[in-house]
Amino acid sequence: MKRWIVLSLTLLNIIGCSSVPKTFSPEQPLSPTNFTHQELHDVLSTHVTDGEVNYQSVATDQSFNNYLNNLQHVAPQQLPTPNHRLAFWINAYNAFAIQGIINGFSPSTFSGRYTYFIDQDYLVGGEYINLYDLEREILIPNFQEPRIHFAIVCASQSCPKLQSWVYRPESIDQQLTLSARQFINDPSRNHFDQTRKIAYLSQIFDWFQEDFMNHSGSLLHYVAQFVTDANLAQDLRTTPYTIEFLEYDWKLNGLPPTSQS
Repeated sequence: MKRWIVLSLTLLNIIGCSSVPKTFSPEQPLSPTNFTHQELHDVLSTHVTDGEVNYQSVATDQSFNNYLNNLQHVAPQQLPTPNHRLAFWINAYNAFAIQGIINGFSPSTFSGRYTYFIDQDYLVGGEYINLYDLEREILIPNFQEPRIHFAIVCASQSCPKLQSWVYRPESIDQQLTLSARQFINDPSRNHFDQTRKIAYLSQIFDWFQEDFMNHSGSLLHYVAQFVTDANLAQDLRTTPYTIEFLEYDWKLNGLPPTSQS
């Protein structure tokens, strides 16, 4: 993935840097007190099972279109608390990632990742933004919360599983911790050889290691706090481990839209 990010950034320098909006001024704005993530919750609870997404059925669910439309009319900076804004942007990312697949794009190929993450814009608060900028220019710098990386889902098998519920401001801390625990303890995404002292970690820990190391001092110290096996967690904290990053599986995390079948 590093290679495609470098290529993408090179292309951005050639065509001109993207402009990430700092404030949002939508037409016909929704009052922050009237905005809700309930329609997205209904979509996820109906069409997502153990992280597998039925994109065909999402595409025909009017609640999904309604939610996307509502995102166009919200000024995120006017939401009342940081937790409201964090929940908003995580849910918006996941909704846009789904929409990208429905629109016929995919991160499954090298060139497709540029198109999917950088070349496709989505309308939020009257402004356009792509997935790359939403993650790198809004979520990471504004919230400095590494658990975000286990909550946003880019439609691929090695990504965190898409939850069957939305992130809500009143419970987002517990939800982020749950998502982190699920991801880190999933042996298809991370596993550990205690005999040989090797930690096989998702490439997410490689791509964003600065975020994890700034939080906990090292990747393994960060991982250890979410490992459910107490003996393994202590071993990761106190014993030198070699880290090997697993190959990323970019295949779609579910049933594709009809056009991709």
